[in-house]
Amino acid sequence: MIQLSNLTYYPIKACRGFDLQASNVERMGLEHDRRMMVVTPEGEFLTQREYPKLALITPTLRLRSAPLSENDSVTLSAPNFDSIQFGIQRSGATIPVNIWKSEGVSAVDQGEESAQWLSDWLGTPVRLVHIADGFLRKVNSDYAVNADDHTGFADGYPILILSEASLQDLNSKLDSALPMNRFRPNIVVKDCAPFAEDSWKRIRIGDVEMALVKPCARCEVTTTDQVTLERKKEPLKTLGGYRKHKLGAIFGMNVIPLNEGRLEIGMEVEILE
Repeated sequence: MIQLSNLTYYPIKACRGFDLQASNVERMGLEHDRRMMVVTPEGEFLTQREYPKLALITPTLRLRSAPLSENDSVTLSAPNFDSIQFGIQRSGATIPVNIWKSEGVSAVDQGEESAQWLSDWLGTPVRLVHIADGFLRKVNSDYAVNADDHTGFADGYPILILSEASLQDLNSKLDSALPMNRFRPNIVVKDCAPFAEDSWKRIRIGDVEMALVKPCARCEVTTTDQVTLERKKEPLKTLGGYRKHKLGAIFGMNVIPLNEGRLEIGMEVEILE
């Protein structure tokens, strides 16, 4: 039986992720996943490609169920750096930000305190934004299942899935094994063949049905050690040798959830198609 073995969400794009025992799934992806993003003062998105130090930022969410008038908050921390906490703003005045081919995405600036903290840590002026409530950043229509399929500030799709067996297969070809966090998946599954996920078109976990729509072409972020920030040629060198695709060196599958529901570690992964 194929099982869900790990769930990870990333509150701020390119920053540290958190493993979960369970998560609600929205059409936009795992709840709270990559709803926030670091941008230049002009609104251009930033990632570990340009600023590897983003990997060392730990954004810890504090979610309030009551009273409703109080905002959820986030604490930003980094090694040998004073942490800060501030309320998350999801609505109000918006600014346009750009991420890949998505231009003019409506986002809410998170204020001066977070901007100054991030600017000091990265050594360059930046802002922190949250995708505006109600804004639909559509996925590429070539791969969409429904006209309103959308994502937050993930590169292109709501969820990334990867199997433990695929990583084991890759690691068997490397001099030094790499951890799963190099690839930043949201969903990890076990007890399937290596790269079985490449052939899945529809799966169901619990009540959530998902479409696997596009292989994930990997970039230099995978070559960045998420602790030391050291960069090497692997795993792109090896992936390019045996996982070559017209899109690039592929590893993992991009996923669109077709409905909302709840996932828990240990659930069965049903292959529908």
